[in-house]
Amino acid sequence: MKRVVVGLSGGVDSSVAAYLLKEQGYEVIGLFMKNWHDDSVTISNECPWLEDSNDALLVAEKLGIPFQTVDLSEQYKEKIVDYMFSEYEKGRTPNPDVLCNREIKFDVFMKIALSLGADFVATGHYCRKGTIEKDGNEVYQLLAGIDGNKDQSYFLCQLSQEQLSKALFPIGELTKPQVREIASKLDLITAEKRDSQGLCFIGKVRLPEFLQQKLQPKEGLIYEINADNTIYNQEVPLFDSLEEKLAFEANGISYLPENGKVVGKHQGAHYFTIGQRKGLNVGGTKEALFIIATDVKSNIIYTGQGANHPGLFKKTLKVLPSEIHWIREDLALKNGETLEVMARIRYRQELQKATLHQFESGLYVSFEQPQSAITEGQFVAWNIGDELVGSGVIS
Repeated sequence: MKRVVVGLSGGVDSSVAAYLLKEQGYEVIGLFMKNWHDDSVTISNECPWLEDSNDALLVAEKLGIPFQTVDLSEQYKEKIVDYMFSEYEKGRTPNPDVLCNREIKFDVFMKIALSLGADFVATGHYCRKGTIEKDGNEVYQLLAGIDGNKDQSYFLCQLSQEQLSKALFPIGELTKPQVREIASKLDLITAEKRDSQGLCFIGKVRLPEFLQQKLQPKEGLIYEINADNTIYNQEVPLFDSLEEKLAFEANGISYLPENGKVVGKHQGAHYFTIGQRKGLNVGGTKEALFIIATDVKSNIIYTGQGANHPGLFKKTLKVLPSEIHWIREDLALKNGETLEVMARIRYRQELQKATLHQFESGLYVSFEQPQSAITEGQFVAWNIGDELVGSGVIS
């Protein structure tokens, strides 16, 4: 009998995942990950992890499976929190959920599960795993969940073949309403529970407040750049190579204070991210102001009016060689090769037509249509059909 350790989070998805595995004849163990309890940076007195671990325990009792809590807060702080702060200080915007899956759930947590004699680790993600044979080897595929509205394969875009080989995604074939229905029939305490929002560790904490406790505020200026600024109509130089052209497009525009006018003050450029429009507290503009660039070194924020401002759009992005990740290692590009894919630069974005160009200097992702708010530090993931084959950090 194969043994599976399920990460029970206290939510409905992992509860139903555990039930389905039991139905399929696995020996199931429930494990709750406690990832965060640094009282110096909790904002509210609500302690979500206590409530969640309690719900997870009740679900395990109801399903008749053994349950325990593992405290991963040390590893969590080191691998996720510290990394996030260092990224924000550099003016990049990390994605904690992608990192949490790569570094915690399918690494630290997986090792604990395997030490308990588990054959597999299961989570409540809306995605599927496929297996194909290639050159006599088994190759694992990360496939989109059936529920197009909830597909979470993007959050697993950094997993490796080895991690996938030991992973199970029991609810990938179901839609969210179907999952809730199963939970209701079983009378599980999590059946009606709202989906957790926010970071996968700080519970109900909002990111800017969390950051403010660690990164020191420093006042700086907010500039507005007009959409009809000549900077957007400059002649594109002639390039000697495709690589030069792609590099030019990926670099985008470097703004200077003289390109715009001062419209307000902020408390630290490192708190803000491209495409953001909340929290600027600048009034009196005809359309909402969006952040089109941040300059952490000079502590300046550049903004433009409206969601169609030309400063928000770019066609090309770059991934550095060390940050290119292929789930399907057999499909990895060699220098000089290209590949047509469907890509996205954030969770829930519709997939976009794009071409990958691999060079020694890195991988360029060139979109057919310009994309809004391409953000450094976030992940770009690329698909062939409904299979997510690779990803990388936007540089």
